[in-house]
Amino acid sequence: MTYGEICASQKSGLAFRGKPILVHPLIWRMLKPGFVEPMECQSAEKLPTGSGWLYEIKLDGYRMIAVRNAKTELYSRLKNSNTKKFPDIAEALTLLPEETVIDGELVALNTEGKPDFNLMQNYKSAKAHLVYFAFDILFHKGKPLLDLPLTERRRILREAVKPNDRVQIVQVSTNAEDIVRFVKAHQLEGVIAKRADSHYLPGKRTSLWVKSRVTRSQEFVIGGYTPSHLGLDAIIVGVYRGTDLYFVGRVRAGFTPASRRQVHQKIRGFKIDNCPFVNLPQRSEGRWGQGITEKAMKDMVWLKPESVAQIDFQERTSAYMLRGATFVRLRDDKDPRKVVREI
Repeated sequence: MTYGEICASQKSGLAFRGKPILVHPLIWRMLKPGFVEPMECQSAEKLPTGSGWLYEIKLDGYRMIAVRNAKTELYSRLKNSNTKKFPDIAEALTLLPEETVIDGELVALNTEGKPDFNLMQNYKSAKAHLVYFAFDILFHKGKPLLDLPLTERRRILREAVKPNDRVQIVQVSTNAEDIVRFVKAHQLEGVIAKRADSHYLPGKRTSLWVKSRVTRSQEFVIGGYTPSHLGLDAIIVGVYRGTDLYFVGRVRAGFTPASRRQVHQKIRGFKIDNCPFVNLPQRSEGRWGQGITEKAMKDMVWLKPESVAQIDFQERTSAYMLRGATFVRLRDDKDPRKVVREI
């Protein structure tokens, strides 16, 4: 067990026979830093404001933990190794001090210097310029930093990371209005607000870190689809509340003939016999015709909820159903169990 895994277990309340597992700090110091499950953000319609908050641009890429020991390892949020997949980034991060762990986002920059997720997904064919943007440091030269306030971790991050063509440090602002104005002007995804005094809580999603999108967009779990001659006509999506998956809408817009075939190819292997949504069937199609009745369910293909899609939408109803939903892309870097109803 690495230092990072032990530290994560303390934060997540790991237990044995109902009793918490506690590790003495002296034992921790004998272990090398390793992968730490990333801290998550809560979603919010509006950003919190005040002197105690720091603001960052929400980058549209892949969350990645970089671990520098004898060599550099890159891990996705799901602890999949990406070191061989992005060797140039791993090489650039060898400048980090040994026994250092940082948190950041790997993005592909377009010709305008803006993050482009489509380029990120096709970085090899598009020959995209990839840059790792570091925004937090969890261990420095073997010393754990998770219990330090964010402002102090940021100070150490600036000491540890030497910016270059492949590695940069995310800039922060103390003014919410200024950063929102910048994000809107440059058509970026959104803003993340973090409490300046927040500790790093591995795997936790709390109000200490909050994300707000300029456009209404969110990840949703795919639990089924309606078939067509192109593979699929619409996907059926939902969010988790506890262990239950709740249907929130059908999404037909946003697909091209090619993307319908591509998405169908990726999700069809998850076919199951029973509907995974606990709130289906519905009594009627509803005012907007998006409801799924028992009759409509007979024409649908149900899926094991293993795939995540990013969806843009106009608004939510009072029952949390989506209106004006548009498919954007699949997100294979997201854990479906963490796609929850937050607001």
